[in-house]
Amino acid sequence: MQAQLQHPGYPAARLQVAEEAVPCREAQAAALLALFGEPEHYSYPSLFLYGHRATGKSHVTLTLLRELQLPHAAVSCVECFSAGLLFEQVLGSLFGHEAVSQSLARYSSFSDFVRVFQQLSARSSLPRHTRYIVLDRAELLRDMDANLLPGFLRLQELVEDNVTVILLSEIVWEKFRPGTGCFEPLVLHFPDYSKAELQLILSQDPSPAYSPELYGTYINILLGVFFTVCRDLRELRHLAALNFPKFCEPLEKGEAKEGDTHKLWRNIEPHLKRAMQTVYLREVSSVQWERLQQQTEDSVTGGLRGLSAHAHVELPCHSKFLLIAAYLASYNPARTDRRFFLKHHGRIKKTNFLKKHEKTSNHLLGPKPFPLDRLLAIFYSIVDSRVAPSASIFAQISSLVTLQLLAQVGHDDQVDAPKYKCAVSLDFIRAVARTVGFDIVKYLYDFL
Repeated sequence: MQAQLQHPGYPAARLQVAEEAVPCREAQAAALLALFGEPEHYSYPSLFLYGHRATGKSHVTLTLLRELQLPHAAVSCVECFSAGLLFEQVLGSLFGHEAVSQSLARYSSFSDFVRVFQQLSARSSLPRHTRYIVLDRAELLRDMDANLLPGFLRLQELVEDNVTVILLSEIVWEKFRPGTGCFEPLVLHFPDYSKAELQLILSQDPSPAYSPELYGTYINILLGVFFTVCRDLRELRHLAALNFPKFCEPLEKGEAKEGDTHKLWRNIEPHLKRAMQTVYLREVSSVQWERLQQQTEDSVTGGLRGLSAHAHVELPCHSKFLLIAAYLASYNPARTDRRFFLKHHGRIKKTNFLKKHEKTSNHLLGPKPFPLDRLLAIFYSIVDSRVAPSASIFAQISSLVTLQLLAQVGHDDQVDAPKYKCAVSLDFIRAVARTVGFDIVKYLYDFL
């Protein structure tokens, strides 16, 4: 493939290596290279690169800087959670940690950082090429000192040196801009990978034991299942590595050949469906998953059912009862609450007890929304011990929503009467109920 990265200031061989290392990101790499300009010339003071997680922002930027041998400092704002750590890491990467430790000045404030930067830059014997400071997860700068973000955006002007700051973030620039105004960086967007691009990238890591064509077929099957729910390259690469041994199992047993795509698909289909339940939520480690894949189909199914409760063992006891109450409220008609949870509910006629549409299986119709007061009423009826209403109970409801075990429905402005839906399956809630010794089937109208 002919190199698209062309710049007279850099050797063609390095440009070729850099281009091969950033597949499907040639356009963004070419734009960055044009913004870098000549190594000895002044570049733009600050650049802002944004896009979703795993879209190549850090990889493309650091690959260009590394392959072109440009002086740079790559800093994660997660690791450098304070201004002092951030300054020390930047200065140490650019000028050497020994030079920074020998400096008598302390850099606890941004003005001290600028002064030490000027001193170390004046002492440096290296060519005065553009120095690059890459700040990953730059949105965390907004939680630090108020002058930190505006200062980095115009650092080139403050230190009077050839330096460019590159901010990497998953959110748009409009969420960064301070109300008092600041220097506007050049903004470059990294879009999500398309399905064809993901196919090309993931197919570049074939197994040495099998042909690249077979691995390409496997990646095509994997993306056909997961692309609608997951565009994250890291997650897809993890899923591809975990499930490929199961895909090749018929080949190892001699039951199929590489061209028998239908047999290979039938073998891997149930395992990919189970893997969909753990996308973005790792219930098991890679070692546990591989151990389960080696068992028989019956033991795998039983193991995964027991494993579904594993994610909830660490939940508080009241959170489990809240989740059980939410499931009962979602799948039981409201008229049945009196029958299930009142000891002296009186005699109820079966003929007039439910409306016609309520006689259909609620598990076929799906979960229905319920108000908060009904959830709490069922919760206080089924919980073993006496629980006083407190902020802790409401906080646990919010936690269940955050974990996507409950789904809040309705508009956000309905603060007085929020409604919820339970977002777990029957097998899921039965596994949770077993951990607290609650027989949930006895309280479900569909199983009477």
